Amino acid sequence: MARSLARHFVVEAYNNAWANHRLLKACCALTREEFVARRTSFFPSIKSTLNHILTVDWFYLEILERSLARLPPHANPNRFFEPDEPFADCAALSREQHASDKRLIALCESAGDDRMDAEVLLPRRTGIERDQLHRILAHLFQHQIHHRGQAHAMLAGTRVKPPQLDEFYCANEAHLRAPDFAELGFSEEKIWP
Repeated sequence: MARSLARHFVVEAYNNAWANHRLLKACCALTREEFVARRTSFFPSIKSTLNHILTVDWFYLEILERSLARLPPHANPNRFFEPDEPFADCAALSREQHASDKRLIALCESAGDDRMDAEVLLPRRTGIERDQLHRILAHLFQHQIHHRGQAHAMLAGTRVKPPQLDEFYCANEAHLRAPDFAELGFSEEKIWP
């Protein structure tokens, strides 16, 4: 059965939340020293990388929510990066990332195929750029995947085993994701009605 583009983004949003859950659960097993330790990657630590994922999520979620409500961008959209790293510990960061992931799922669930081409107003240094919802959602998911991979690689240099993140939703692997889904309150039926 063919699925719509809007439904595809709903499925992506659930997968995104699941991957964040698995990664953050592992990172929360680090000591504070391990969490903040300087490492080799685009950002200098696991803490910096995970904070970046979250603050960028906040930035884009607000833009998407406001655009879908036909509101202009907030007067100070960059406030989410002040400070760059709002969370010093993984537990607090994890709670906020889970909340952000729920917002992204809700946004994707509320946007049907008729809204995939909705105009999104992006505040940039050069002014307001115009784009489309489906393009910005694809960008946001790719951003998360990119930086989760970096955090995952840094985690491999610690005593905590990095979780499997490259699995997707194969039907025959439902039993492997069942514990995580139970923790998240997800169900196979919710994702694939």
